[in-house]
Amino acid sequence: MANQSQGRGGDSAPPDIKTVIDNEAAFPPLRRVGMFRPFVWLKLGWQDFRASGGSSIFYGVCFAAMGLLLQLVLNNAPEYLSALTCGFLLVGPLLALGLYDISRRLENVRSGLLGSVFSMRGRWSNIGVLALVLAVIMMVWARASLVIFALFYNKGMPTMQHFLSQLFSLNNLEFLAVYLCIGFVFASLVFAISWVSIPLMLDRDTDAITAMIISCVALFINVPVTMVWSSIIIASVVVGFMSWNIGFLVIMPIIGHATWHAYKDVVGTEADR
Repeated sequence: MANQSQGRGGDSAPPDIKTVIDNEAAFPPLRRVGMFRPFVWLKLGWQDFRASGGSSIFYGVCFAAMGLLLQLVLNNAPEYLSALTCGFLLVGPLLALGLYDISRRLENVRSGLLGSVFSMRGRWSNIGVLALVLAVIMMVWARASLVIFALFYNKGMPTMQHFLSQLFSLNNLEFLAVYLCIGFVFASLVFAISWVSIPLMLDRDTDAITAMIISCVALFINVPVTMVWSSIIIASVVVGFMSWNIGFLVIMPIIGHATWHAYKDVVGTEADR
């Protein structure tokens, strides 16, 4: 069985990557990846960020602008701000679609903002199905978030300042625990079905259902590395918000590019059989 990485340069697979699913089904072979492989993905993402010029920065500006717009418009409505902020993160894998394509094109020594948009023609039907799934999950989460707020603030919604003071003083641990637990369920579901599925559909025009199943199976055989990878993503998002969204200018493009390399490491090709 061949066991080669399909990353940049076509070099043989690093020692922390092993093909573990290789059958005659329609699914591609999947590899088990070393626990600390995400740091290599981040390094490759940084290299793509530097090589892409203004294309990646454009997506970073979009992420930062959307975060800032949410904060400005909903500053006095924390129940909506928290719901839409988390919802924005739930559809983040889809919003980073252009970044995946920039990394794909960089492998062929080609890049450009307009090219990253128009090169996806012909794949929108499959990607659109997953977009619909993510949109439904986002709407369900938004409703669940409002219900949680209503249960714990039944005498009226708090102001943003009062809400933040309660969180930082840990005076409402029950609310925080419930909110985080419910959010974890939604975030885990989105991560499972999308962490390699969107790059897969972009790269090979795989149908949405198959791509989501492959993504879930890849997660189950790579639990340690996905825990590290998801923790890095969460920490990056927290840093982005704590920097008044400025950090998103660089953080989100790097995460997007790194996600492409995660897909390339985890999902093999027919040549790996």
